[in-house]
Amino acid sequence: MKVKSHQKFEGIYYTGFGDQYRLFTKNIDKGHIVYGERVLLEGNDEYREWNPYRSKLAAAIMNKARNIYINKDTTILYLGASSGTTVSHVSDLTKNTIYAVEFAPRSIRELIQNCVSRENVIPILADANFPELYAKFIFEEIHVVYVDIAQPNLTDIAIVNCKKYLKEGGILIHAIKAKSIDVVRPIQQIFNDQILKLEEAGFEIMEKINLAPYSRDHLLIIARFFQNKT
Repeated sequence: MKVKSHQKFEGIYYTGFGDQYRLFTKNIDKGHIVYGERVLLEGNDEYREWNPYRSKLAAAIMNKARNIYINKDTTILYLGASSGTTVSHVSDLTKNTIYAVEFAPRSIRELIQNCVSRENVIPILADANFPELYAKFIFEEIHVVYVDIAQPNLTDIAIVNCKKYLKEGGILIHAIKAKSIDVVRPIQQIFNDQILKLEEAGFEIMEKINLAPYSRDHLLIIARFFQNKT
């Protein structure tokens, strides 16, 4: 099965069509997998299947995201890195640094184990509510802040981290799980409230992507940040 370059996104590949369509990234850590993903070999290259049921960014791509703003030159602050499923694929996409923040000790151990050979991933054990705590680890301009945190105040966390680290005109990729915010209110109302909160903080909403059927009750927001817009 031949792996082909994605039509829109640098560093992303695919096989098949229709129901057999699958995403892949070229493995920079040859011989190692992270979450049991399938690997295809072509010549000297390995391609890891990127499962949209395990990665919200992959789900967004499968659901026709127009742009993910990640390429080989992108420096990323990733909040909610967990054990490194999506981090590892993003690590395949960029040659620049991924600052991967995770609060749970067990998850950070798994993240370190999974990404130990990925030189562009810096795992950071910290609470993303307090971005000043990891300022000593970040020495460069951040192009993208990626947020995947299951907390009621996840949008507040996104905003405070962007204000501290994200460059002017930089990109926020924000995964919102409605039921992490409120289990009673209508889901669309929850999404709308988070969007309004971002807009009031100076973000321009570029894209809103429903992640069903891969992640139910999830919305991925891609927004551009302007420090002085408010």
